[in-house]
Amino acid sequence: MSDQKFDVIFIGAGPAGYVGAIRAAQLGLKVACVDAFTGKDGKQALGGTCLNVGCIPSKALLDSSKQFYNIAHNLPVHGITVDGAKVDLATFIGRKDKIVKQFTGGIGQLFKANKVTAFYGMGKLLKGNQVEITAQDGGKQTISATNVVLASGSVPIELPFAKFDGKHVVDNAGALDFTEVPKRLGVIGAGVIGLELGSVWRRLGAEVTVLEAMPDFLGAADADIAKIAFKEFTKLGLNIKMGAKLSKAEVKKDGVHLVYADKDGEQSLVVDKLLVAVGRRAYTDGLLAEDTGVKLDERGRIVVDEHCHTGVDGVWAIGDAVRGPMLAHKGSEEGVAVAEWIAGKAGHVNFDTIPWVIYTEPEIAWAGKTEKQLKDEGVPYKVGTFPFAAIGRAVAMNEAFGQVKMLAHAETDRILGVHMVGPGVSELIAECVVAMEFKGSSEDLARIVHAHPTLSEAVHEAALSVDKRAIHKGN
Repeated sequence: MSDQKFDVIFIGAGPAGYVGAIRAAQLGLKVACVDAFTGKDGKQALGGTCLNVGCIPSKALLDSSKQFYNIAHNLPVHGITVDGAKVDLATFIGRKDKIVKQFTGGIGQLFKANKVTAFYGMGKLLKGNQVEITAQDGGKQTISATNVVLASGSVPIELPFAKFDGKHVVDNAGALDFTEVPKRLGVIGAGVIGLELGSVWRRLGAEVTVLEAMPDFLGAADADIAKIAFKEFTKLGLNIKMGAKLSKAEVKKDGVHLVYADKDGEQSLVVDKLLVAVGRRAYTDGLLAEDTGVKLDERGRIVVDEHCHTGVDGVWAIGDAVRGPMLAHKGSEEGVAVAEWIAGKAGHVNFDTIPWVIYTEPEIAWAGKTEKQLKDEGVPYKVGTFPFAAIGRAVAMNEAFGQVKMLAHAETDRILGVHMVGPGVSELIAECVVAMEFKGSSEDLARIVHAHPTLSEAVHEAALSVDKRAIHKGN
């Protein structure tokens, strides 16, 4: 028998689960949320990977490392010289931990304010929409609901020949808590996590070598944007080797000995720390009893339809554990949509306008189709580009690198994709997402007045450039 009965139970309190739980409670439903994440203080830490060891802590370290890097590399241009700057790593990491605790605690307060009941432990779906909760001490209890939403998230993929030991070979969580700046840092994977955390430690003085098995840098991004980004990362000092496939990682007294193969054959490399960031997989370990009827696909993700329903009555799944990009904001919007569907309202998630952001220096952001995708699909299109080098605000900030690239349909002018690399593009992409969501055209953005001088003028000029009428560059 179940101890307690709810309208809806969310298993997982990451960006998908906790947001969905709050929205469901706002709609008048009786809501529970089960999560087992433990913080550094040994207590429940709501927020999942994103708030605890992902999005938020990595951005805190990126910002702190940028401040230090600017002292030596950017402030002299402004006529400001600082001698003897150094990093107190304990304070550096401590600031990140304080921010994480602030936000995880904030979710707890939001749960209380919205009357969401939080359970601390591992949640497992049983037949009949019951959820078994296993506490840290092994004790068990069972609760039930009319609806159960699986939001179990994802975990780092571990390589069989480079297993995580938490000290020499680490995942993203380990790379957030180094006790000293490694002299030599190896990074396996030139994706979002590898580039962001590689940038953090490079700015603090580490020699960073990134090994990427794929031949093309940032294959998911537009090729022109990826090319510019690669050039800027090289300037930062990231040694990125493409087409480099790791085959061995052995921990010895003098470091981690790597063996990899590239176009020139077998190579070797010794590093002090190795960050393995080759991607993430849906985390469904122990989530489902055998008789629930919920199915997994060939990649271990929970199978759902376009409304995030599993096909089992009252069972839904959202976030990293299902199809689609593993992005916090995608999971959050699915959580909101499912809560609204359960409450009999109209939920909405448009996968065609989900923005992607890489918070490196420069930042990279995009939404919609790449030029290659449009070519492959045979869609007629026009291209408009504009460099930040011609933007007064970017030059004044000493960050005049990168560009905005806009793709519009050749016949209807509807915006099909926008791709950016440069200063502040994580914020600039929002304007383009709004325009795309409302089926806007490049003409729409071209005729909207943008404040001067701002970085957003690059979006304006790129829209003008689609019809070869940009003002501040040759067309």
